[in-house]
Parts: sequence; structure tokens; C-alpha cells
Amino acid sequence: MDKQTYLFLYYQMVLIRRLEERGAELYQAGKIGGFMHLYIGQEAVSTGLIAARQPQDRVITAYRDHGVAINCGISVNQVMAELLGKATGISKGRGGSMHMADVTKNFWGGHAIVGAHLPLASGLALGDKYAGRDGVTICMFGEGATNIGFFHEALNLSKVWTLPVLWVCENNRYGMGTDVARASAVSEIQQKAEGYGMEHERVDGMNVLAVYEAGKKAIETVRSGSGPRMLEIMTYRFRGHSMGDPERYRKQEEVKKWEEQDPIGLFCDYLTSNKYATSEELVQIDDRVKGEVQKAVEFAEASPEPALDTLFEDIYTEEA
Repeated sequence: MDKQTYLFLYYQMVLIRRLEERGAELYQAGKIGGFMHLYIGQEAVSTGLIAARQPQDRVITAYRDHGVAINCGISVNQVMAELLGKATGISKGRGGSMHMADVTKNFWGGHAIVGAHLPLASGLALGDKYAGRDGVTICMFGEGATNIGFFHEALNLSKVWTLPVLWVCENNRYGMGTDVARASAVSEIQQKAEGYGMEHERVDGMNVLAVYEAGKKAIETVRSGSGPRMLEIMTYRFRGHSMGDPERYRKQEEVKKWEEQDPIGLFCDYLTSNKYATSEELVQIDDRVKGEVQKAVEFAEASPEPALDTLFEDIYTEEA
């Protein structure tokens, strides 16, 4: 990578972090309704993974989707406005936190129902294969989704039909409040790919460059026609499952231990110690991001609510 690419990765991770922090403040102030799941601690996963894709590659994910939206090129203004349910949001204020999408950027959405988007990923990949396109569908999901039928049905079909899918498990250790060791019969989620004869790999999700390298290799392998692969990316969420999570299921000592591996802090140290960037340059990026997020909040708060006469728009698509 060149210096500008390194700095752009850092910028994206910091932008996600500051967006989520302000989002939490606005939620607690009653300006954001419904559920909201923060990506704090997991920024390196989507940042590294999506940096490795090509424009024709599709991305689809679960409900923890704000960071993924940013990485796919959706503006912070549109993300913040969607969180506040405003008409200027990326889903016109109808989707909120869990349903951001922009198919023009090949981001096929966040999905609130656990695991329900996995069969959709197989369908997207089938469409590309049927049409002779070389796109790869990158499907991101939590480890909790691997214990339900959607997961097994989608992986089985993708292997039977040799579909161009990269299955990416973001293992942040907890499915809501349940430790993965109490819910999964195998110690490593990646082992579940073996039941379908699928190649798999475990990746350090706190290291953005490790995610990038593993993602790039896996995407190009899938693109070559060898069929689906699976990555289990080991990460950790520093906040609760959602904003209403009292977090009684884990000790603060555990959280602090993981916070010492903060992906942003680790990348900051890497950039400065290897002289890819100075501390002053990184501070400038931090300041720039704070300004952008503040402007996004102002933009969202000043934006109108969706008009009542648009209630039935965008429900069906009409073909010419």
C-alpha cells in the first residue's frame, strides 16, 4: 500500500468510531428511536474487508451495519440522517439503524432478522453466476447466526452450486448476552465450513491489515471459480449488544483487556512506528473527522421527517 491508502484506512476507522459515539449520545438523548447496535471495536473488520473488494463485488450484512455503510461509500450525512429517521437518510428515514442500503454502491443492506440475509447472499451470487459476471458476494454475519437453519442451508447451496460467495463470520464472542462457547458445539466457528467441504481461515479482526490481506486473497480465490470460502474474523465489541444492553454477562476486566487491542490504536502505532505517518498527520485526521461528524449531526437534525404522502413509496418496484 502507499501512504494515502494507509491514511484512508485510518480515516475510515476513526470516522466509524466517532459516528458511533455521537450516535450513542443522540440515542440517549431520545433523538434516535428503535434499536441501535454499535460497531465500536469492530471497525477493522469491515474497513479491511471492503478495502479488498472490487466495484462489482456485492456486500450484504446483518444489523450492525453503520460501519459497513461508511466503508461502502455511503456518506456520513446520509448515515446520520437515517439514524434519526429523516427523509435525507440513505433509506429515506424508513430503515433506521438496521436497514441501510445502497445498491448503486453494491451494498445490499443491513438486515435485522438474524441470519435471514444469508440465503439472499446465495441468491445474489447465483444471479452473478447465471449472468456470467465475475462479481463476488461478501456476506457478513455474527457467530450467533451460525446456529440456525439459514446458515446451513445457504452454505450448503453455495457449495452445491459452486457459487461465488465469501462467507465472513464476525466473531465478537457474544450472541446478544451468550458467550459463543455456551451456544456452539464446536470451539471454532470456521470448523462449520468443513461440513460443506469449504476452505476456511481464522483472521485477527483487530488488525486491519491482516483482515485486508486475508480478504483480498479469499475474494480473488472465490472469483477464480473455485467456489465459496469462509473467513472467521476474531473481533470484539467494546459496547453492549445494543443500546439497551445492561452488560451483566461479562466482566469489565475482560472488556478492558480487549480495549488494549483497540484496532484504531494498534493501527496508529503501526503507522507511526513504521513512519508511514506522523502523529501530527493522524491528529489532523482525527480533527477532520470530528468536524465531519458534527456537520452530519447538524445536517440530520435540520432535515425533514418523511412526508406522510410518501408512505407507500418504494414498496414495490415497477418494470417498464
